[in-house]
Amino acid sequence: MQKKPSIFVLSCVLLFILPISCLAENYIIGSGDVLKIDVYDHEDLQKTVRVSNNGSIVIPFIGRVQVGGMAIPDVTKKLTRLLADGYIVNPQVNIFIEEFRSKKAVILGHINKPGIAELRGATTFLEIISQAGGLKEGAGDTATIKRVKDGKQEVLIVNIKSMVEGGDISQNILIHDGDTIYISKGGMCYVTGEVDDPDAYSCNQDTTVLKLIARAGGFTGKASKSDVRIVRLVDGEKTIIKNVDHNTSVLANDIIVVPESFF
Repeated sequence: MQKKPSIFVLSCVLLFILPISCLAENYIIGSGDVLKIDVYDHEDLQKTVRVSNNGSIVIPFIGRVQVGGMAIPDVTKKLTRLLADGYIVNPQVNIFIEEFRSKKAVILGHINKPGIAELRGATTFLEIISQAGGLKEGAGDTATIKRVKDGKQEVLIVNIKSMVEGGDISQNILIHDGDTIYISKGGMCYVTGEVDDPDAYSCNQDTTVLKLIARAGGFTGKASKSDVRIVRLVDGEKTIIKNVDHNTSVLANDIIVVPESFF
């Protein structure tokens, strides 16, 4: 059976390509986060503050500032604008996350350790998969993420196959506090008859008859290679497709039958 590349190795590779500092820029600030604020050439404004329960911080001169729900670049622009409004000429503000609050997400489905996962810092999809023990054998090609944003629920689809096999790092998205991640189970097909290892194998829209037979160890010496059949349910009725081309794509729950040659 063909195995997926190690999720742990891939995670390290992608994090090298996409540094955590870049991911942190998109991190959404919330209560409990500790921010280090540095205003160039103004030591009196160098400050480490914890975001309050209502999402605000207190800054000298300008007082209480609401930052909850904002990304670091947005907070930087806001403080720059407020300090420039009659306090400092051309302020140069830098903000760093000194300490991340403890966030949580739920991960369910075809994963080795389903349940609640703690998110410390900017956590990507691959990192939370790694924390949950990796994908189970037979996991599907996609994951569904349910997220509440601005009081409305949105659904994101992560294409695991595109990320693992195609190197599409755009799929390695940041996980937010309160996200629910569901790893789907892949479709299964069955190979029986004159193959070395008849069994059930994961399949998807890109899987062909030949690929499944290869996963099943290939044809035996007695196989009738030109008479491969597919047993498929169509509208609840069993249909037998005969003399199938080996490059034919399969559907979930198909049964690939390799008969014995009588010659």
